[in-house]
Amino acid sequence: MLPSVWSSLFRVNKHALGTLVSLVMLIFFSPSNNRNDSKAGGAFIFFSERTVPLPPMASQNMDPAAAAASSTAALKGSESGGTSARGSVSKRLQQELMTLMMSGNKGISAFPESDNLFKWVGTIDGAQGTVYEGLRYRLSLEFPAGYPYQAPHVKFVTPCFHPNVDEHGFICLDILKDKWSALYDVRSILLSIQSLLGEPNNESPLNMVAAELWDDQKAFKAHLHSTFKK
Repeated sequence: MLPSVWSSLFRVNKHALGTLVSLVMLIFFSPSNNRNDSKAGGAFIFFSERTVPLPPMASQNMDPAAAAASSTAALKGSESGGTSARGSVSKRLQQELMTLMMSGNKGISAFPESDNLFKWVGTIDGAQGTVYEGLRYRLSLEFPAGYPYQAPHVKFVTPCFHPNVDEHGFICLDILKDKWSALYDVRSILLSIQSLLGEPNNESPLNMVAAELWDDQKAFKAHLHSTFKK
């Protein structure tokens, strides 16, 4: 009789224990509990099926019209900056033109070509006492958008027989290359080229024939004047 009672109690208690364990598992591993305990970082978070939403991509949430307006505004800002830079260069060139006209330097001149302030035509007369005396040369000067921080492009339009000038009119002059400084202006460029005519740098010749003939000034002058074309 006694074993039968104990056996019955064991079966009842076993059934109750199983029910209790099921309830505990349901409480602790339910999605709502996992959401509340996720900050604690316990072991139960491993069983959570919660998903963390990723931040939306900006391009996905941006209104196409707003994106187009933003791009247009950026483009206008870039154009405005370019216009401002050209305006600054124009102002500088206008000042240089006035300085050149008021300088009173003989034998040099330059003016903008038509209405293009970024392209000038210059003239240089050969200095007195040199083989170039009595000769006048035309030059072209083109100013980049980065002027005066970038050197202008200067070349002879009139063919010039000279050790430092090639057949295309390009000039080998340090201040137009690596020695350029924003302190230079059109006036100083023209004076430097005028000086170069009478004092070439034969260590860096562009015209080997002229460089070899330079030491014989009489022969050089004869060849220079016979081949000069206005």
